[in-house]
Amino acid sequence: MTTTTPATTLSTTRTEPIAQLFIDGAWRAGSDGGTFPVVDPADGSTIADFAIASREDCLAAVESAALAQTSWAATSPRERSELLRAAYEVLTEEVETLAEIMIRENGKSYRDAIGEANYAKEFFRWFAEEAVRIPGEYRLSPSGDKRIVVDRQPIGVSLLITPWNFPAAMATRKLAPALAAGCTVILKPARETPLAAAFVVDVLRRVGFPPGVVSLVTPVPTGPIVAEMLSHPAVRKLSFTGSTEVGRELLHACADTVVSASMELGGNAPVVVLPGADLELTVRESLLAKMRNGGSACTAANRFYVHSSIHDAFVARMAEELAAVRVGSGLDHDNDLGALVSVRERDKVAGLVDGAVRDGATVVHGGRSWEDGAFYDATLVTGVRHGSAITTTEIFGPVTAVVRYDDVDEAVRMANDTVFGLMAYVFGEEREAVAVARRLEAGMVAINRGVVSDPAAPFGGVKQSGLGREGSSEGILEFLEEQYIALTS
Repeated sequence: MTTTTPATTLSTTRTEPIAQLFIDGAWRAGSDGGTFPVVDPADGSTIADFAIASREDCLAAVESAALAQTSWAATSPRERSELLRAAYEVLTEEVETLAEIMIRENGKSYRDAIGEANYAKEFFRWFAEEAVRIPGEYRLSPSGDKRIVVDRQPIGVSLLITPWNFPAAMATRKLAPALAAGCTVILKPARETPLAAAFVVDVLRRVGFPPGVVSLVTPVPTGPIVAEMLSHPAVRKLSFTGSTEVGRELLHACADTVVSASMELGGNAPVVVLPGADLELTVRESLLAKMRNGGSACTAANRFYVHSSIHDAFVARMAEELAAVRVGSGLDHDNDLGALVSVRERDKVAGLVDGAVRDGATVVHGGRSWEDGAFYDATLVTGVRHGSAITTTEIFGPVTAVVRYDDVDEAVRMANDTVFGLMAYVFGEEREAVAVARRLEAGMVAINRGVVSDPAAPFGGVKQSGLGREGSSEGILEFLEEQYIALTS
């Protein structure tokens, strides 16, 4: 993956962020004229007033996408590929600008923001290559009476709904395969972080995607308008990343018109530290698994099950490392941990820690909310009881919650004791770690490493963590329908 060496300061030349809707190839205000504030969680200041999309705006976006669908689907795979590659090239040139937008609207540290910006652009490069490799089949039937041709066609107008925690990467991870497949798209970003999504959409406009192929809307109220969009006969696909609770509601909304749904939902990732695990490697990679994006990731390590033989040493080393974490605005590149996306999110995280302490746990390090800004210290909590709220709730913050265990079978049972199954981590001697990994109910498992995300790898979960896969060769298939054609032998 391409990386950018962090500069010492952000660029002083700052363009005003785009804060409008994008419909039928043009940026415009909402038809009702309303706006909502986009707030910098580091200081509470308003960055921009973003246009509210009315019901009429959203249906106009659907109609525009429907009108463009036939011509876009008819473009050659090479043409779609070249446009996506051009978007990748522009984002490569402007990666610092995208990172700065995310620092301001999301509160990320510079390291997390530049990391996401580089990760986000890779989806355009990856699916530029996948666009020209859409598979099909041609074979003789077993009876010999016909040739079986299996073709794949674009599924059609696709509604893409993205969360606030990775506002650029979640947008490109959906936009790129849908566009590569020949689908027109309507992107609905989270209200907390629409500016990064708008920047990405404008890159697509600038490189030449035709009017109607890409739209961006921010409806208020969200639920009823999204449901109406899903009921439109032209909309044939929903790709959603967000909470399991909202995912369930959207699946109900898809049912009436049998809209195909891909869902990347909540997680509750366990970390199983086996006896004999390499302490330094485990701590180093656990920090990545826990602290990436300040813990606000569906793949973030949520519950640490640490064997008694290594528990005390693990806690001591983690405490040392967390004590060195610098907290503050991402505008200062030396800070390791930025703000949470809002004061409400910060208070939710603080409440989970306070609840764990009331339940008998001990705060070894951190546990403090800042008075100014939505900051929460890197925190380590031990003596956590499995089944308590902090182990059953997706923390989405910089809190390491440690449960001591003695028996590996019990650790596996506790790790699987959840309705979620997105991500899991195992640390230990490789052969034993692989054996444990195969027993874990998770769509993805990392062994002796803290990060697994890669555009070339299938991303998704089991149980109530989602439906379908994003990235890899599987990602484009979510936006294609199989068509069987029978030919005379």
